Order: sequence, then C-alpha cells, then structure tokens
Amino acid sequence: MAKKRGTALEEHEKRKLTKQNLSKLGGIFSFLMPYRASFFLGMVFLLLSSLTLLTFPFVAGKLIDTAQGEDWFVTDINSIALILVGILAVQSVFSFFRVWLFSLVSEKSMRDIRHALYSRLIRLPMTFFDERRTGELISRITADVSMLQDTFSVTLAELFRQIVTLIAGVIFLMVTTPKLTLFMLATFPVLVIIAMVFGRFIRTLSKTTQDELASANVIVEETLQSISTVKSFVGEAYESNRYQSGLNRVVSVALKAAKYRGAFISFIIFALFGGIVAVMWYGASLVSSGEMSVGELVSFVLYTTFIGGSIAGLGDIYGQVQKAIGSSERVLEILDEKEEQSSGVKKGSFTGKITFEKIGFHYPTRPEVEVLKSLSFHVNPGEKVALAGHSGAGKSTIIQLLLRFYEPQKGEILVDDQPLSSWDLNSLRSHIGIVPQEVLLFGGSIKENISYAKPNASEEELIEAAKKANAWQFISKFPEGMDTLVGERGVKLSGGQRQRIAIARAILKDPSILVLDEATSSLDAESESLVQEALDELMKGRTTIIIAHRLATIRKVDRIYALSDGQIVEEGSHSELLARENGFYSNLVRLQFAEN
Repeated sequence: MAKKRGTALEEHEKRKLTKQNLSKLGGIFSFLMPYRASFFLGMVFLLLSSLTLLTFPFVAGKLIDTAQGEDWFVTDINSIALILVGILAVQSVFSFFRVWLFSLVSEKSMRDIRHALYSRLIRLPMTFFDERRTGELISRITADVSMLQDTFSVTLAELFRQIVTLIAGVIFLMVTTPKLTLFMLATFPVLVIIAMVFGRFIRTLSKTTQDELASANVIVEETLQSISTVKSFVGEAYESNRYQSGLNRVVSVALKAAKYRGAFISFIIFALFGGIVAVMWYGASLVSSGEMSVGELVSFVLYTTFIGGSIAGLGDIYGQVQKAIGSSERVLEILDEKEEQSSGVKKGSFTGKITFEKIGFHYPTRPEVEVLKSLSFHVNPGEKVALAGHSGAGKSTIIQLLLRFYEPQKGEILVDDQPLSSWDLNSLRSHIGIVPQEVLLFGGSIKENISYAKPNASEEELIEAAKKANAWQFISKFPEGMDTLVGERGVKLSGGQRQRIAIARAILKDPSILVLDEATSSLDAESESLVQEALDELMKGRTTIIIAHRLATIRKVDRIYALSDGQIVEEGSHSELLARENGFYSNLVRLQFAEN
C-alpha cells in the first residue's frame, strides 16, 4: 500500500544530513545547471554582502573611540558616520543582486522541475496511479517543489551567509579581542547545547499536541461526511461527546507543553542575559584595566550579536534543509519512475481486427482476484460486437487491456494480426475512440473539448463533427457558440449534451476501433434518441465494441459475447441467444425486463 501523503512534511519525514541524503538534494541541483552562471554570481554577491556587513561593527567601534579622542586614519566622527552609511549602502546593493539572482535561478529551475514532473507523471503506466492518491501526486508538484524553491532561493543563501558570518566573526574577534572571545566561547556553547536539548523536548510535546488535534479533526471530518448516517442513528450526542473527549486530550497535552515551554523561556532569558552580563562584566574589567578600549568593547558586543543571530538561525536552517531532502526524495522518486514503453509498429490506419487468445489477468493491486480467466474472442473488421454480463464480469477490463493500460499475465491480444505489445502505444491509442458512460469534460470551452481529439482541426471540421453528433443544434443556440465554457467536469451541460460532445470528439478523431460504454443508459427518452442517432452515425464502417448495460440497445449488433466471472459463457446474435430458453443471456434479459 502506498503511504498516505499530506501536503507538507511531518517532523518524522525530515531526513538526517547524511552523505547519502545530501546526494538526493544534489540530484535536484542538475536542474540548476543551465543557470549555474547566475547561481555562482549570486553566491559571489552573497559573500560580498556578508563580508561588507561584517565591517560595520568594527567601524562602529572606531566611531566610539574617535569620539573619545583616540586616533584612527579618519579622525572626524562625521566622516566615520558617512563611512558607516556607505557600508550599509554598498551592502544593500550587494543584497539586491543576491536576492534577484537567486530568485531568477530558483524560479526558472523550479519551473523546469514542475514541467519535468508533470511530463513524467502523465506518461507513467496506470499501475502507478492505482497505487497512489491524486492528492499525494498534486502535493509533489505543489508543496514539495515549493519547499525546494524556498530552499534554493532563501535557505541555501541564508545557510551560506550565516556560516560566513559565524566563521569570519569569530576569526575577527580572536584577532582583535582574544581574551574576551575565549571567555565568550567558553560560556555560550554550554547555553546553546542546553537550549537545543530542551528545545527538542518542547518540539516533541508540540508535535503530540498537533497529533491530538488532528485526531479530533478526523472526528469532525468523518461526522460531516456521514452526517445522514449520524442523524439516522441519532448519533449527535455520541459524536459530540467523542469530539469533546478529543479536545480534552488536546488541552491536556497543550497545557503540559505550555508548562515546559514557560520554564524553557524563563531559563533562556535568565541564562542568555546572564551570559551577556558575564561577558559585559569581563569586557568592562578589561576596559578599566586598559587592555581594551570602549570602542573595541562596542565592536565586540555587535559582533557577538551577529554571531549569536547566526547560531540561532542555523538551527532553523538545518530543519529546513532536512525537509528539503525529504521533498527532493519524493520528487526524484517520480522522476525515476519508468514511463510506458511506447516504441513499436506504426500504421496510418487499422482494419480493426481484434483477437483475444486465452487471456488471464488480475490487477497488480489485487493479485488474489483473477478478473479474466483464459478468455478468448474475436472481432472482425467493421463488425459490431457487444459484451454483456453482470457488473464485475470483466467487460471494462477487456477495454483497458485493449488500450494497453495494463498487460495481461497470460495469453495474447492481437490487433490486425499483430501482437498488441508490438504496436507503438501512441499509434494504437490514436486509432481507438471511446464514448464513456460517464463523460468528464475538461473545464474549458466546447471547442477545446471537441478539438482535444485533433488540436489542429479547422472550424469547419469541428462544426461538421458537432452536426454528425447531433450537438450543433444546442451549441448554435448558446450566445458564445463553440466558445461556451462547460464548467468544471462539464457541469454546465446536461447529461445528453455532454454525451453528444463526447461523440463529436470521437467523430473528429475518426478511429478505426470504437468503444461504446453504453452511452445512453442514464439519459431521458429525448436525449437518448438524439444520442443513439449520433452513435449510429459514428459506428458506420468501424469495428465497434459495445459494453452493454441495457440489453435492449444491442439487438442490432453482429455478435454478443456473454461474460460471467471473467469467462465467455455464450456467444451469438441477440435472437440466437434469446432462443436458448435456459441460457445465461436470456436469463439476463428476463431479469432486466422484470426490474423495469
């Protein structure tokens, strides 16, 4: 079973920064290579920006010293103040180019990743989609790629900047004020380690609170989705109490977390400011003994602030990089999936001969259920054949195998006397047209939906296809005509109108083999008459397979195959099969007419 995925990485989905995991993040770097010049130029500006800003505390200290009468190469405090403003101005220019260049690289590379992901997704076999939820796959293109985008545009830049600030700041302090620096380095790491251990414990409690809240929300979701069941069983009070219990658990854990968080914050404030007081005390003693100037102490305090900010920022950046590795792993998982094998024989047209020879098949996700059992049948060019049987007999599976959505485990399927596996996949599917029972249109215009079968079709061809499908009579009445928007999944059109759009699309495709999944079964009498008339036009001169739900609609076909439990139990014309008084097909007909 595929793991259920959300839209964001949970704490336990973070990846440790091992060499193997970092290599996964490196796999995403291949998408940055076309923009490597901009990326490295951005790194240069980042380095310049960081180093420029690090000169600010030093010059600020000299401003204090100069004010107290000490000599520097600039003796005017106004000039030093202008130098400080100049440092900030230069650093701002460097920062602008750094942000712009990293955004340019991240936007373009993430565009390439999204396109590569989508292109690979729609070319993957049906077995891939059977094992995964749609929401999970959308999450990979949205949430995971957004996480990577944040990583390459912000997180990596911040990581590099904080490391430069930390290393350069410590080196500068060791050179200028070694005694105070050593005292600071002996004090702060202990506080940082204690804070990290305490912080991890607090995060665990916060995660538990979120889990309890999620569990409580599941109760709400389940109840609202099954509200009719809740009301019919008078379960309002029970569900309300169940939700109350869930909320009580949330409050209990949250209060426990708040207690420890309060203690943690109190400790941090006391210890951090205590450490600062200790460093300031030691610095003041060095100033009073003449080993250090006031300006140097000010510079030290500013550098320490910069370094402390870097250390604090690195913890969050570390977590972001961990999440980015998890996202890159999920993105690369799809990019590494093998596409459908499409190479093979190509032909401009088919005669439409179909042969199934002793086909045995089970769905990859349900290997214990054999759907087709040594099934054999044939359809001659131009014949109209119907597949009849109870729901679950294997009728739709036959069509999915014909389209090579799946490969049979046993037997062989032939089209025009060529093994199905030897055909070019695109060539094969381009010669098979389907009019499904439940038509799901794209959310664009009528024109876009019909022309999906032939994107370069002319206006005349589209109108001709619509007329043959009995669709032009209602399309022409719309104020926007062919440009009328059908709404999401075609909700703005009636069932009969959607069916006729689907038929027009199939007519425009001009397939050699036509599959009709009982396209009139859910329509009213008037719509059914118009759709059936359009289907009769569409079936002319084509090999046609009809999946029959309403047996009255297949009286005129050349041959009927009656399926039961994945096997063909009877074959013949409607009149021949009906003549078998105790036959499977005649029993189906009696049952259906009895229901009506």
